[in-house]
Amino acid sequence: MRKNFALIGAMLSLFIMAGCQGLKLSADTAALVTYHSSQESGLEKRAIPSKTREEKEKLLAEAKVSSQQYDYEKAITLLKQAGISGDKDIQRALDDYEKQRNHLVKWHDNSKIPHLFFHSLIADASKAFDGDSMTQGYQDYMVTIDECKKILNELYKRGYILVNLEDIAKTNSEGEMVYQDILLPPDKKPLVLSQDDVSYYEYMMGDGFPKNLTIDANGNITNTYLNDKGEAIHGSYDLVPIVDDFVEQHPDFSYKGSKGIIALTGYNGVLGYRTSESSYGPNSEKPNPNIKKDQQQAKKVANVMKQKGWTFASHTWGHLDAGKVSIEHLERDLLKWKREVEPITGPVNTIIFAFGSDIGDWHRYSGAKYDLLKSMGFAYYANVDASSTSWSQIGPDYFRQARINLDGIRMRAALTGQSEVLKDFFDVERVFDPSRPGANKLLQ
Repeated sequence: MRKNFALIGAMLSLFIMAGCQGLKLSADTAALVTYHSSQESGLEKRAIPSKTREEKEKLLAEAKVSSQQYDYEKAITLLKQAGISGDKDIQRALDDYEKQRNHLVKWHDNSKIPHLFFHSLIADASKAFDGDSMTQGYQDYMVTIDECKKILNELYKRGYILVNLEDIAKTNSEGEMVYQDILLPPDKKPLVLSQDDVSYYEYMMGDGFPKNLTIDANGNITNTYLNDKGEAIHGSYDLVPIVDDFVEQHPDFSYKGSKGIIALTGYNGVLGYRTSESSYGPNSEKPNPNIKKDQQQAKKVANVMKQKGWTFASHTWGHLDAGKVSIEHLERDLLKWKREVEPITGPVNTIIFAFGSDIGDWHRYSGAKYDLLKSMGFAYYANVDASSTSWSQIGPDYFRQARINLDGIRMRAALTGQSEVLKDFFDVERVFDPSRPGANKLLQ
C-alpha cells in the first residue's frame, strides 16, 4: 500500500511540475506512467511492431503477387510474420489465401509437361531479312518480337503457366530424382520455356538484333540496341525482358516466380559481353581491353536475372553436338565452359544440348558420356523433339525432357500441313509475321 501511495505521489509531482512550467507530459513520462500502471496491474505486454500504412500496403502487395503465382505458403507466411496479423486488412487477406489454396489441385502427370524454346528474337525484320547470306538462317531459326509477343499472349489465354525443371522433379535426401507436386487451379497447365544462345554473337551485329542484356535504372533487365545512327537505346528487344514485362502484367503466368531457362555457350562470351578468356583474353587473336569489366557486368546481369526467376544451363562452350563428338572433346569443352561461363552464371545443373542433340536414344541414360556429365554436376537434360507435344524421362538421378522449337521451320511446317504440334499452343496463322519473306504465299 505504501508503494502505491508513493507511486501516486510521484506521478502527481510530475503533473504539477509540468503545469507550473507550462509544459505537456513528455513521451518518456507517458511511457513511464503506462509501464508502472501495467506493472501494478500484473500485466506484462510485449510491444507489437508498428507498421505505417505505406509499409502495410507494400506488404499486402507483395503477398498478393505471391498468391497470384500460386505460392500461397509464401504469401501466408509473409503476412503472419509481419507482426500485425490482428489488422483487419491483413486478416482478410489471410482468410482469402487460405480459401484459394484449398482450391488448388495437383497436376496429374509431371511426365507430360511441354517445353518450348526460342533463339534470339529479331528486333528489326528489315535488317534480318535483307537478302544477304544470313537471311535464310534467321528465317529458319528465329522469330520476331511481334511473333513472340503473340505467342505469349496465346499461351496465357490457353491457361499455360511457366514452371522450371526443378518444379517438375528434384533429388530427394537420398539422391533419387522424384517428381514434385505442382499445385494449380484446375484450368491451368504447366509449361517450361527456354532460350538458346543468348550471347548476341558477333555474326548478328547489324542484323537487327540487340547488343546485350543490361540493367536499367530501376534494377530491371533490359536490352541495349544500336539504332541506325549507332546510338544505344534501351528497351525490351529480346525474350528475357519481354517475359519479365508480361509476367509483371500477368503474375499468374508464372508458377512461384518461375520464368525460364537460358542456355549459354561461351566462345563469343555471354549475354552480349565478350567475356571469354580463350577468345578475347590478352593472348587471343582478338583481345578485349575491357574483358574484366565485361565479366563483372555480365555477372551482375546474371545475378539480377536469377533474382527475377530465370535459371541458366550449359549449351556447351563451343556449341558442340554432344552425341557426335568424342568424349575427350566433350570433356575439354565442358571444362572450358565451367572455367569461363560458370563464374558468371553460378553453378548450373542443366545441360541443353546444342543442335537438338542427345547422348542417347529413348532408353535410360548410361555409358561414358552420361557418367562424364553426371560427374560434372548435371542432373537435368534437354534435347529437341517436335514429334509430340511433350516427352520426358525420369531416371534414378536425372530428369530428361524434349523441347519443341519455336522458329520459322516449325511454323512453316504448320502452315503447310506438315506438322500439327503447335496447335495446342497457338494459332500459327495469327502469329506468323507478314514481314517474313514469302509470308503472303504461306498465309493465303
